[in-house]
Amino acid sequence: MELENDLLDFLSIDDRCSDKRVKASKILCTIVFEHSESIKILISTGNLTSATGLVRLQYEALVRAIWLLYAASDIAVDKLMTELTNESAKKANNLPMLSEMLTKLEGKAPEVAMDALNEFKQYSWKALSSYVHGGIHAISRHSKGYPVEQLIQLLKTSNGLLIMAGMLLVILSGNTNQKNKIPSIQMKFKDCLPDQK
Repeated sequence: MELENDLLDFLSIDDRCSDKRVKASKILCTIVFEHSESIKILISTGNLTSATGLVRLQYEALVRAIWLLYAASDIAVDKLMTELTNESAKKANNLPMLSEMLTKLEGKAPEVAMDALNEFKQYSWKALSSYVHGGIHAISRHSKGYPVEQLIQLLKTSNGLLIMAGMLLVILSGNTNQKNKIPSIQMKFKDCLPDQK
């Protein structure tokens, strides 16, 4: 929670930008934060299967936030930022799915971000999809229990996604003075973040 509180400062960085692309990306960053907080709440109440599935939603929100900034067409941005109606919802249904967004980000988003996003997909996507869709992982863990190590890793993964959202918020702000704060936050909270390779 302390990590989340330190990163919340980045949400208040200069919110006066009128660019739709920046606004859409920032909104998705706030959703990344909301999912992270919800994961902690769900774990604390014992709703562990729901908490685990929510990590996938947190990851997808982060990927879309990065895609919006670096790779989405102006038409795609407009589809997401228009007033919500039945018709606008139908038009937004044909936006790229996760794999296509990652493909479109290659060579456009920072390499370190792409490495982290691709690694997450490689090692976590199938298991998290099983939780979201009521597969074997969900059935097994929900019926037999969750190892403490798995819950700790879940929190670390969620916190890692939060750090990436914080980095994106700094980029969105255009305030380069803020970028030096992220490494110090990472050092301060290294015990609750994914292990560095």
